[in-house]
Amino acid sequence: MLPRVLEPEAMDTAEEAEAYDRMDHSTVNRAFASDWLATWMTVRGDAPSCHMIDIGTGTALIPIELCGQSPHVRITAVDLADEMLKRAEVNCRRAGWESRITLQKIDAKGIPYGDGTFDSVVSNTIIHHIPQPRQALAEMHRVLAPGGLLFLRDLYRPESADEVEHFVRTYAGNETAEQQQLFRQSFHAALTVEEVAKLLEELGISPTAVRMTSDRHWTISTWKS
Repeated sequence: MLPRVLEPEAMDTAEEAEAYDRMDHSTVNRAFASDWLATWMTVRGDAPSCHMIDIGTGTALIPIELCGQSPHVRITAVDLADEMLKRAEVNCRRAGWESRITLQKIDAKGIPYGDGTFDSVVSNTIIHHIPQPRQALAEMHRVLAPGGLLFLRDLYRPESADEVEHFVRTYAGNETAEQQQLFRQSFHAALTVEEVAKLLEELGISPTAVRMTSDRHWTISTWKS
């Protein structure tokens, strides 16, 4: 198994934000939003009308996709990086969702909202940016309302460098060298399913809530009791 090699917690230069925003995330973002919606409707049984928080929103591509797929959600979209939030503001305005997406600068390890504030907490590919993600997971669970949906997805750390390079060639082969390096670093910084399950168990969440959901992603999907 590859050792975990951390990358910066916040991608906060204009160049990094631009490189990230210009990568083609459309397929994984659509899948994230549709998987969240299907999970929500399986239990709620109707179109979602909820207030949710997206942790580590980056340039707000996930909230924009969620708004497009579900006309009744309101999203508080938060990130630690000013440059990401600047691009997020432009993206939300361009998509026409400014009234439904509220952008805020917030550290996932200290979310300034009360217990049980949100109907759903979502996050896509942020856990691997956090050196010690236990506190962030605890905060996400704390601000989730009873009966709410915790839905987190991230890359998993492969067994070998060869496997990392396979994913880079397969899923970022048409991107720039800089974008490929960002993608490569993310795999090296990611957690394994076993590591995530251990963190969940420490927080009193069933370790079975996490599972592999693609050849390169794990997903936590669980309803708070």
